[in-house]
Amino acid sequence: MMSGGSWLRGLLVGTLCMIVVVGTSHAAERFITLASTTSTDNSGLFRYLLPKFTARTGIAVRVVAVGTGAALRLGSRGDADVLLVHAPDQEKKFVAAGHGIGRQPVMHNDFVFVGPRSDPARIMGLRQAANVLRRLYHAKATFTSRGDNSGTHLKERALWRGTGLKPHDFSGRWYLETGSGMGATLNLAAARAAYTLADRATWLAFRNKGDLVLLSDGDKLLANPYGVIVVNPAKHPGVKVRGATAFAGWLTGNEGQTAIAAYRIAGQQVFFPDSGPK
Repeated sequence: MMSGGSWLRGLLVGTLCMIVVVGTSHAAERFITLASTTSTDNSGLFRYLLPKFTARTGIAVRVVAVGTGAALRLGSRGDADVLLVHAPDQEKKFVAAGHGIGRQPVMHNDFVFVGPRSDPARIMGLRQAANVLRRLYHAKATFTSRGDNSGTHLKERALWRGTGLKPHDFSGRWYLETGSGMGATLNLAAARAAYTLADRATWLAFRNKGDLVLLSDGDKLLANPYGVIVVNPAKHPGVKVRGATAFAGWLTGNEGQTAIAAYRIAGQQVFFPDSGPK
């Protein structure tokens, strides 16, 4: 019996060969549905990246931008064909439950702490995320959390667990949970002169910074890896597996990886390829 990875590679080769043979004008699937994160959408990456894939294959990509938790739920119901998300532990559970075919690394960036320029909790320059959170907690500094089970929210919760502190005990007081995407959470932080954890790409693309500035980054714990998962057609027969697999293959292949590396915000590279050359 072939492993999930072998099956995916075999299917990918077949799919790409099919595209080459029949040409883009006869693509079997005219569009696929991609469930992905608000961070990849807010960053502008998809506006840059997806037209390149469509030009190559003739397959359009319709994006549903939600938190990673919601994207995985869409996949588990068969309401998306392919996922691009950033919560590796949850992604592994999704695949183990049979909802997805493997997980391929695509790219990474990192998370950063931002807050008011006045920095009342004095976190500027701190390198360790745990020390940042301890300062914020003991200062009872206003902090906006996504609170939406997204990849960013899961990372934030993991960082808090590492400190042994429980900011949820102060929910609605200085710890504010928005239940919203990264852009809305940054908007609240700007309005309330609050601190928050954001992915670097969304932070750079965010236009309503107000008095917010980047105060702390660089801890290895703030790494933010993204993976692509094709939803399993054996469990969800409606999945457009050929188009989804073609997308996953393009994204992790030379053309997609080169495009990811070339994307810039304000002259800065914000996503870094993670897939080896094919």
